[in-house]
Amino acid sequence: MIGEDVYDRYLEALLRGDSSTCLKIVDRLLDVQVPPVVMYVDLLQRSLYRIGELWEHNRISVATEHLATAITERILAAIYPSLLGDTSPHGRTAILCCSVNEYHQIGARMVADLMESTGWNVSFLGANTPIDDLLSLIDERAPEFVGLSVSLYFNMAGLHRLIDRIHANFRNLDIIVGGQAFRWGGSDIAHHYPQVTYIPSLANLEQTITAA
Repeated sequence: MIGEDVYDRYLEALLRGDSSTCLKIVDRLLDVQVPPVVMYVDLLQRSLYRIGELWEHNRISVATEHLATAITERILAAIYPSLLGDTSPHGRTAILCCSVNEYHQIGARMVADLMESTGWNVSFLGANTPIDDLLSLIDERAPEFVGLSVSLYFNMAGLHRLIDRIHANFRNLDIIVGGQAFRWGGSDIAHHYPQVTYIPSLANLEQTITAA
């Protein structure tokens, strides 16, 4: 657990666009051996959710939101080596990406990182992945499942089309989905697609990938 004082200092620095202070805070947490997964959930994810809320209420600009996102990507890169540690790959594979017209990739990247920390071989494709290219990679790599991330609710229809395309070509392939878009609805997606599992948060991820 990360203390409120640390979180508050980190969030203030993030809102200022002060990447140096953000990195120093994370370095101190690594020095005292705070588990990287705790930093992902209690610091990075939490602060980005707050940034999103401030943007939705017009309390910060798009530029401030983009800067916070860029800083967070630098933080993820700094934490990544510690996250892997002495992890031994177990040979299980997955593909993670954002669907078409979805440009918010940090959530999916966090999922990919955390899966790698438990030994998964993850192909992370990032934002706005073309459907045909995704289908080709699925055919090439035959993953155990595909993970799809959606941050904006108006991209939910595109997610459903993508799932339809995947299952039209790979009928038995399991899919996990998640992202901020589900705050506004659609978390019952498994009722429409029995082979789709909704992951509400990073905290729920470990149980799902262990059972996969």
